[in-house]
This record gives sequence, C-alpha cells and structure tokens, in this order.
Amino acid sequence: MAMTYRIKDVAQRSGFSPATLRYYEEIGLLPTSARTQAGYRQYDDRTVERLAFIARAKQLGCSLEEIAELVIAWDGGQCGPVQDRLRHAVAQRLSAARQQILELTTFTQQLSQAAEVLELHRPLGPCDDQCGCVSEPTARAGSQRISIGAKPTMTRSPQPIACTAGPQLQRQRVAEWRALLAHVDLRDSLPAGIRVSFNPSAPLPELIRLTAAEQDCCRFFDFAITVDSRGVALEVSAPANALPIVHELFGVPA
Repeated sequence: MAMTYRIKDVAQRSGFSPATLRYYEEIGLLPTSARTQAGYRQYDDRTVERLAFIARAKQLGCSLEEIAELVIAWDGGQCGPVQDRLRHAVAQRLSAARQQILELTTFTQQLSQAAEVLELHRPLGPCDDQCGCVSEPTARAGSQRISIGAKPTMTRSPQPIACTAGPQLQRQRVAEWRALLAHVDLRDSLPAGIRVSFNPSAPLPELIRLTAAEQDCCRFFDFAITVDSRGVALEVSAPANALPIVHELFGVPA
C-alpha cells in the first residue's frame, strides 16, 4: 500500500514550509493533492521525490519558471532529458557567475591600484595629475594576480584531441573568436600554451561566453581568465600535440 503524508510531514522531509508547498501547488509545480475526509492535504512518495528535484534545481540557481519547465521533463521518468535541461541551465548560471566574478575582480583591481596611487604623492597645493584624485591611477607595483579558471581544479583523465561541435558550429565559433581576439594587445608564451592580453575595449561577457563554450566542446583545452596589474587576459594551455591548434585559434606569441 502506498504511503501518504500530511503537509507537516512533507514539510519536514523536504525542507519547504507548508506555505511554500501550498504555493507550489497553486502555481502548478506540485500536482493537486488528494484530501482526507476532513479536508487535510495528502501527499505520496512521488511528490516527496518531486520536491527533492525542485530543491536541487533551486540549489543550482534555477528560477521557478525554469523549474516549471524542468519538472515536465522530470515527469517523463527518463533521466537523460532531465540532465540535458539541467546541464543547459547550469551552463547559463555558470557563465553569468563567471562574468560577475570577472567584473568584480576587475573593479577590485582598479580600486587596489587607486589606493596605491593615493598613498604615493600628496601635493602641497591643488590636486595635480600625479595625486590620483583627478587622474587615472598609474601605480602598478604590488598588484595581486587573480585567476578565474574555466574548469574546476581536479584530477582529470587525458582528453582526446577532438572538437565535439559540428562543422557549422566550428566555423561560427572560429569567427566569434577572431572578432574577440581583435581586441588583443599582446600574446605571450606559456610553458604549454599562450597568454593573450586584452585591451580595455574587449567585451568581457563575450570572453566569458566563448571560453565556457570552447571548454564544453574542446575538453583538451585548459583555460584561465586572469586579472592582474597588466589587465585582463586569457591563458590557454593544452597537451604538446595540440599546441598547433592553440596557435591556429589564438595566435602565435610575439
């Protein structure tokens, strides 16, 4: 016989308050509950499992509108479509989070540089072009390098030197990289790759988006977006036999 639960029991099991459970039922995230003769809501194990899925989606940053679409796939009873949709939602959240991190990191770097300048020169008279009050900071000493990796740091098995994107998408991606790399001021060699430094006109959201997209289809690349005293840069590394691909896509160090 199937187990049934009162709303207070489901609230304890799921972590959602009774008010939230009623709201989810109102907006369709939960199916309409059965009722006892006394009018109390009754829930089954499937509803408890559904709430666990909703909680996971909320943990991953999905909105209620997105969760409403995700539960349709979840109701199908097949994990594959659910994973596909969740993976897409997570990729969007990850890209947005990295963009925010990069923007905040860049702003933090600018503030640090301004703080350095404001300590270096105090004129006796009015502000001048060296005091930092009315001009762009020029001090660079002591800046801290901050790296934002596009991949989590973990032990990984060697990845095949292959791109999983189709030919049309590959051509589109190459065109997008070339447009972005038009904002590069300098290319430096790394032990296993290249560091491309961008000028201030580079669109940071596009850098984040392309880096995440490239990581998804070319897993043999390792990326790090860095912000230091030199500005914003992208570091790309790969196995030795893939370095020609790195140089073909990102250029050759000067």
